[in-house]
Amino acid sequence: MATDRLLDGRLKIRHLVLVTAIADEGTIVRAAESLHITQPVVTRGLREVEELLGVPLFERLPRGVTPTEYGRSFIDRARSVLAELRTAGEEVRLLQSGQLGTVTVGTHLAGSNLLLPRAIAALKAEHPRLTVVVREGTPDTLQQLLLAGDLDLTVGRLSPTVPVRLEQERLHQEPIRLVARAGHPVHGRPKVSLADLVAYPWIFPVAQTALRAELEAVFFHEGIPLPADRVECTSMLTLRNLLVSTDVIAALPMFIAVDDRELRILPTPLSSIRRSVGVTMLKDRAPSAATAALLVHLREEGARLAEAEREYAQSERRDLA
Repeated sequence: MATDRLLDGRLKIRHLVLVTAIADEGTIVRAAESLHITQPVVTRGLREVEELLGVPLFERLPRGVTPTEYGRSFIDRARSVLAELRTAGEEVRLLQSGQLGTVTVGTHLAGSNLLLPRAIAALKAEHPRLTVVVREGTPDTLQQLLLAGDLDLTVGRLSPTVPVRLEQERLHQEPIRLVARAGHPVHGRPKVSLADLVAYPWIFPVAQTALRAELEAVFFHEGIPLPADRVECTSMLTLRNLLVSTDVIAALPMFIAVDDRELRILPTPLSSIRRSVGVTMLKDRAPSAATAALLVHLREEGARLAEAEREYAQSERRDLA
């Protein structure tokens, strides 16, 4: 199929709306109902797209339809195009009213404690009428929301591999350190190995996260079993409350503990775990005015945190000397 056939005027926006509605609803009938049009109109529109592409987008089943391999690929792109058009229309409306718009950010743990809040504070000081929506979730959930066009960018730990449609920009590196409450009994010891800490309760990241895999690798490398008494948690609010009120130990991005007077970093090294913190965005989607404005402040705050991390590392080396 020549790509030009998609640009010669035969493919309409309504075709993209139709195929995404069919994918969302799972049947032609429900798609028609959701769009407030008749079933024959939906059927005819789908046939037009499939004839234009030369491939079936859906497999017809007794109780509905399911996207084919071609359909999944085309529907993902259709969603992106529709998200871009909605964004463009919203930007025009906001510019007409003298506003900059809205930026929707996804975040998970790293970056959510200092980088993102500082950048948002600076952004709002500059653009008070700009709306920032922050959505928290696991890295894989946020990635899917970004690919679907429901997020403008994500802020947090960068992944070693991402889908080809995404691009990452590193803003600073943040070591992972073991953390406990300020009054934890382990702080009185001059030297604390990982084996010394296994008897205490722990908070671990949930399974299938990069940090969980890296933490397990540290225990395996040192020949130490995972703590038997542990909670698996991704909620920062729950995690912090457990840290300050019990004797649990957790592996956290360094700045979370440095910035919290009720927490202290343990001297036990986790030198093999470092986090590259930054932003992840869609390659084929130009940032909106609101997103571009937030990016400016994220880069500035990232540079400040990178310098702070270097100074903290130098201070630790002096203390050990």
